[in-house]
Amino acid sequence: MELDKINQLLEKYFEATATEAEERELRDYFAKGPVAPYHEAYAPMFSYFSEAGKERYTKQVPLKTRSRSYGWVSIAAAAVLMIGLYFGKQARDQREAEIAYQETRKALGLIAQNLDRGTEKVAYLGQFEQTKKKLLNND
Repeated sequence: MELDKINQLLEKYFEATATEAEERELRDYFAKGPVAPYHEAYAPMFSYFSEAGKERYTKQVPLKTRSRSYGWVSIAAAAVLMIGLYFGKQARDQREAEIAYQETRKALGLIAQNLDRGTEKVAYLGQFEQTKKKLLNND
């Protein structure tokens, strides 16, 4: 009868449906009394579980505490980032303004060259007008 009960408890144990009391009964069976020959394969496992349950960790576990300096460091990093972005934008805007100035200066230089050529052509027209007046006045 006892062996049938142990077999049922082992079956429940391996199906993970055994209660704590049933598991305790199995540990007692393998720790104390004589074990049936076909149960001897399970004896080392249950003796290990019994011994492992008694082990305790006795060393002190150091806990790291957060220092408050991280808050100030993150605020300082954010401030440096904002200042960098502000001055970087100013520098980029200044470069863009200088490029726009150079392009405008080049365009105005081309316009001035074309106006100078136009002025030379107008000088020929002035000569033409003077010659025309002379001819008309002579008639």
